[in-house]
Amino acid sequence: MTDISIHRRPTVAVGDWASGMPPLLAQILARRGIAETQQLDLGAKHLPHFNLLKGADVAAKILADAILQQQAICICGDFDADGATSTALMVSVLQALDAPQVSYIVPNRFADGYGLSPAVVAQAQQQGAQIIVTVDSGISCHAGVAAAKAAGMTVIITDHHLPGAELPNADVIVNPNQPNCDFPSSNIAGVGVAFYVLLALRHELRERGIETPNLAQWLDLVAVGTVADVVKLDGVNRILVQQGLQRIRAGYCRPGIAALLQVANRDPQQLQASDLGFAIGPRINAAGRLDDMAAGIECLLADNLTQAQQYALQLDALNKARRNIETEMREEAEAYVAQLNADRDRLPAALVLYQAGWHQGVVGIVAGRVKEQCHRPVIAFADSDDGYLKGSARSIPGLHIRDVLERVHSLHPNLIERFGGHAMAAGLTLAHENLNEFRQAFTQQVETWLGDEELTCTIWSDGELDADYLQEPFVRQLEAYGPWGQGFPEPIFDGEFRIVSQRLVGERHLKLVLETPQRVVVDAIAFNIDLETWPDDSVQRVHAAYKVQLNHFRGRTSVQLQLEHFYALR
Repeated sequence: MTDISIHRRPTVAVGDWASGMPPLLAQILARRGIAETQQLDLGAKHLPHFNLLKGADVAAKILADAILQQQAICICGDFDADGATSTALMVSVLQALDAPQVSYIVPNRFADGYGLSPAVVAQAQQQGAQIIVTVDSGISCHAGVAAAKAAGMTVIITDHHLPGAELPNADVIVNPNQPNCDFPSSNIAGVGVAFYVLLALRHELRERGIETPNLAQWLDLVAVGTVADVVKLDGVNRILVQQGLQRIRAGYCRPGIAALLQVANRDPQQLQASDLGFAIGPRINAAGRLDDMAAGIECLLADNLTQAQQYALQLDALNKARRNIETEMREEAEAYVAQLNADRDRLPAALVLYQAGWHQGVVGIVAGRVKEQCHRPVIAFADSDDGYLKGSARSIPGLHIRDVLERVHSLHPNLIERFGGHAMAAGLTLAHENLNEFRQAFTQQVETWLGDEELTCTIWSDGELDADYLQEPFVRQLEAYGPWGQGFPEPIFDGEFRIVSQRLVGERHLKLVLETPQRVVVDAIAFNIDLETWPDDSVQRVHAAYKVQLNHFRGRTSVQLQLEHFYALR
């Protein structure tokens, strides 16, 4: 359905920091921006100081006063995994710091919409809140902030989303993307911003002579939210994720995360960053997509494993229901795209999808799946209860999706009701009657931003792996230099193989046994294959781009290739 090419990364210069390291590993790391030894040390001591984050010190003073004056603090979160972990982190740490009255409100995706709205402020008012702290939201919530201030509340915004031209009139804003902020990472997730505010609060309380706990014990939450939000794993985020992963692997994580790993059948000791994104994140997200995010937050706040397991089972059931809904929606979207492809020589530069009956909470996942399949920026819309269309956008490298929406909005001021987001993901609201005009305007803008090169899916390979590297010690070395993820991509290799055997497992996965040119046999798996093409017993040789990983099964560990793309050589 889309053009895919495999390109090998160019060889780069490697400095003295790599002396004694296998040349292949040194190349892999240098290609990902490693230029000195310190970048490989992911110890917490290398985190930048909280005083570099604009507004963190002011927020800390307000919160310290609130704790000592026994004021009621309400945390206003967001209905995704970053928002849930941010909320759980803020509530849990404030309680540990002896804040006497801490509550939280997460807007219901279907009833309240996004962020701190006047309706959410009214709920906080009913709870008697004197201070509102937003997490993972708030930077675009002008009306909600105004309502809270009119009601006499103090408002602290902690967020990481890109601000608009004007900032809300909060008492303080903590956001690395706001003007004149010197924090060295603009990529930290909402949970990272919340963690930094709490570091500043801990310092403020200690300055006042109050003993405080070590906040490292909450880094498991920071790691989950950071990976689940698919933010760029720059130096700061790699440290935060690595520190959280180490705690989870060592068994020092909260019961909710342990319970979610259990239902996902993941071994904490073998945990990789990708497991946080594929196993824990979707189960927390399922609550906000289909129901109410409170179940996800309560799971993360649970005091004991028994209580956490009950929530984890509930989240797992919601995730299964989400997958069923998603499958049906994705098939409808794929049928539409296939017809579109058949009607013209190639797909348009952007895809804007809508179907009556689609679930508002799942359109983001469908947009992401179609984007992966077609390598096009995708916006999927669903009907909302207020009569509008709610859309979720997913982008491809080379296209800043929020900037495109802002451009469309400036050229057609009455087309989009509201929007917000990041470079790779955004959300927006449209009036029904504007859908076709928006589709045309959006596609037109994308065409000016993207050329043929960007619209061709390129898989970047670190080259061909000699059979000697298809061994457990090398794979463990690769794992040790993680966490891998967005902006610090897990190595992909490519080469030719002879197919020893192939069979379908599950509904759409292909299990293979492959043989290298050196006659070494290795297991491989390809997920979500094209069933019209595979399995094909007539194919004897393939060229494959793959990740190399360890498969832990029934107490046995073996090397397995995860095929990202492969094609027949015959």
